Amino acid sequence: MIKKLTFTTLGLATFLTPLPAYAYIGPGAGFAFLGSGFVFFLTIAMAAVTILWWPVRFIRRKLSGRGIPSNARAKRVVIVGYDGLDPNVLDRLSAESQLPNFDALASDGGYKRLGTTLPALSPVAWSTFQTGVNPGAHNIFDFLTRDKRHCLPLLSSTEIESSAAKKLFGKITIWPAKSGIKIMRKSQPFWKILGERGIFSNILRVPISYPPEKFEGNILSAMCTPDLRGTQGTFSYFTTRPRQLSSAGKVAEGGEIHALKKDGTGFIGELLGPPDPQNPRKPLVVSFRVEPREDHVVVTVGEHKLSLRLNDFSQWTEVKFLAGRKELPGIVRFCLRELTPEISIYVSPINAHPEKPIFPIAHPIFFSGWLAKCQGLFGTLGLMEDTWGRNELALDDQRFLDQTYLTHDEREKMFFNALEKTKEGLCVCVFDASDRIQHMFWRYLDPKHPSPREDERFADTIPTMYRKMDELLGRIRKKLNPDDVLIVLSDHGFSSFRRCININSWLLQEGYLVLKDGAKSGRDYFQDVDWSKTRAFAVGLSGLYLNQQGREFQGIVPPSGVAALKAEICAKLGQVCDPQDGSRAVRKVYDTAVEYRGLYAKDAPDMVVGYEPGYRVSWESVTGAVEKDVFSDNLKAWSGDHHVDPSAVPGVLFSNRKISGAAPHIRDLAPTVLDLFAVPVPKYMEGKVIL
Repeated sequence: MIKKLTFTTLGLATFLTPLPAYAYIGPGAGFAFLGSGFVFFLTIAMAAVTILWWPVRFIRRKLSGRGIPSNARAKRVVIVGYDGLDPNVLDRLSAESQLPNFDALASDGGYKRLGTTLPALSPVAWSTFQTGVNPGAHNIFDFLTRDKRHCLPLLSSTEIESSAAKKLFGKITIWPAKSGIKIMRKSQPFWKILGERGIFSNILRVPISYPPEKFEGNILSAMCTPDLRGTQGTFSYFTTRPRQLSSAGKVAEGGEIHALKKDGTGFIGELLGPPDPQNPRKPLVVSFRVEPREDHVVVTVGEHKLSLRLNDFSQWTEVKFLAGRKELPGIVRFCLRELTPEISIYVSPINAHPEKPIFPIAHPIFFSGWLAKCQGLFGTLGLMEDTWGRNELALDDQRFLDQTYLTHDEREKMFFNALEKTKEGLCVCVFDASDRIQHMFWRYLDPKHPSPREDERFADTIPTMYRKMDELLGRIRKKLNPDDVLIVLSDHGFSSFRRCININSWLLQEGYLVLKDGAKSGRDYFQDVDWSKTRAFAVGLSGLYLNQQGREFQGIVPPSGVAALKAEICAKLGQVCDPQDGSRAVRKVYDTAVEYRGLYAKDAPDMVVGYEPGYRVSWESVTGAVEKDVFSDNLKAWSGDHHVDPSAVPGVLFSNRKISGAAPHIRDLAPTVLDLFAVPVPKYMEGKVIL
């Protein structure tokens, strides 16, 4: 069954539920061996080999001259990413003396606003952070791109590769068919360059690192790491409520509703897992049983028995899907949402098991298992915080907040563990709670926001989060040596998202997009678009494309007309005002032929829309739906965003070393770190050294 493609922006970031055909790397795709006891054995064996081999590596590195040069300005660099931390909020709280550790760091070294990318989206910005180049050189322009044949949305960060079986003669196969997944971010992350010089790195959850790339160091993937079903996170909501069951089995935005079926004194639910290798149209299933008690329920799944009280999250629980003789393990959390008179249970997306992943989530492959041995099970999904579960009311504000901080606690444990183990070299970790909480609770900061507030007790949620990040910074600083370099940054800032703009509806209104005869609005995936008459269309959170001859399969815009058409659309769209109050909605529409440079600039959208604060592309427009109205209220809990003009949402940059230059940019971090280790900065990097 084809699922609706849904998403959120971070910096997710975005919640994307791609078509399974494009997203799933299942047991038949070359990764099935990772789901067996092989990984457990390999984790132990490789850890032992690493310990035994370390003295040899140390001596060899010293003799070869590899490692940190004697003229390096730092022996250890620690980078802490707070996704989405906003300078305006931070400055206000700092002025109120609520952030003593940020203030102390700024005093010891420096603090400046950090320029972000066009567009100001997490996958784009963190890719520039890694590589030191603009999007035209690293090939990530949005969460979504489009395939040129059908103009349908695709996840921009990864691509499925496959090869046919090679046969000797007849039916005798000498090399089986196989498939795999590759990362679409181009250029090199700076830690790979360090590794080539023998400088070791621990890299934790930096967005756009899935699938993990090989280098001399450890890495745990982050954004766009799928769940066990191959989606970017599909939650399940099990219930006995008849009204909700009218939608049972249907795909909600980012999740599914399923029935709890009566069975004696209890109920039975079925968790849907990855596709059955013998019948890919049918998912593998794991059943669980729910036994109601007076003030809790007992959930039995496999060998595990959980006691769930109302609104408490369970610990991570292993579930095993059977594909023939193979076990495909995953982990889930349960949360009892109703106990009486009906029973409802939220189940998180099924994460890859960190000790026994069925697809690669770390390099070396045993690294995630080693982390789990150190701290216990942890979530591996790219977007751990279930923003769509909250948008669709499977979670309320408190449960979303609880889930977010559970994830944050896991991240803290792995970071401090890595920091302790990184005696010299590079240690990087990105914390996501700052981004997710602002996305979902900005309506409590903005009295003009149309989406409902659940409870005014949450009015201080965002300031509280900033204070928590400040307290974490204080603990980090206490772990540093006097000569360590500490860099703290965010990839972008934040603003309110009150009003939606359906760009495809605007293109229809202006005659650039044409629907089939009789259609006044259009379904998802451009199902009702007449490509023989359409000159422009929008895909993703920021991209506008022309339907060009020789590029798109049904292109009609001749090369000679491209420049004039782009200029016309940029000028007209830049003047669009909200009919509700006459406010200007678009700050600027950028011609990417002018803004981007590099080998991959040709694959960028033709134009990128920079919105004014308060506005963002509508949820429906992202995947090609054409609504009746261009403007509408944003009534979702997802109420804050950074998908506006990059000039309106800069990030932040702190360091315990003095920051040079008046306007540092996120592209400056890669060359700066290389320079700190006295590693020559590659000529292709566009950033400058700022410490």
